Amino acid sequence: MSSLGPLRPSPLVEQATRHLRAQITEGHWPVGTKIPGETTLAKTLGVGRSTVREAVRTLATLGLLQSRQGAGVFVIADHEAEEWPVRLRRAAVTDVYEVRMLIEVQAARLAAVRRTDEDLIALDAALVARRAAGAGPDDAFVDADIALHRAVVAAAHNPVLTDLFGEFVPALRQALIDLVELLGLRRGDPHHGDAQHRALVTAVVAGDAESAGRAAQEELRHTLDRLRAA
Repeated sequence: MSSLGPLRPSPLVEQATRHLRAQITEGHWPVGTKIPGETTLAKTLGVGRSTVREAVRTLATLGLLQSRQGAGVFVIADHEAEEWPVRLRRAAVTDVYEVRMLIEVQAARLAAVRRTDEDLIALDAALVARRAAGAGPDDAFVDADIALHRAVVAAAHNPVLTDLFGEFVPALRQALIDLVELLGLRRGDPHHGDAQHRALVTAVVAGDAESAGRAAQEELRHTLDRLRAA
């Protein structure tokens, strides 16, 4: 069991953070506990109050501590929350895909309203590239498919949507490649899904938000159904 004690000079904030984290993760300060005040901790650790303050701030950012106005600092969790990319990798691919649908359907609607001339060029190029990828291997085809969806999301001109889509891609890419190979989706049609994707791009180009959202919904729902059945 760890115990608090004076720290050696070095990166004091990092040391203080590590010691305080240990008090929490090893159960010395259970969830709900009010931790000692800055002055007490500074004296125990042999550091300045500013060092303690910075360590507490770091642990609050990690979701372990919470400062309550007029009451003090309390332990609110005994382990750090997983970072978003890690959680996505651990999640079921169908769960990730459901959230992807929510993001892309709204992105398609926004893209139809906000797309620029540059976006129209990018969308047309992405559609052509996806069709050309039909002559190549499954991984290249999936990458071209993702690139088209990325172009639609980019046309929404919402950086948060763009970043979210970027987080989902690594969690989905291999699953989509496996799905194409497992079900042989391209054996009879190497350009699998071409009509649906053309409908999506056509709606965005036409500025028809409802049709764009509907096209995205139908295309993604079809793939989700395949994933669930695989």
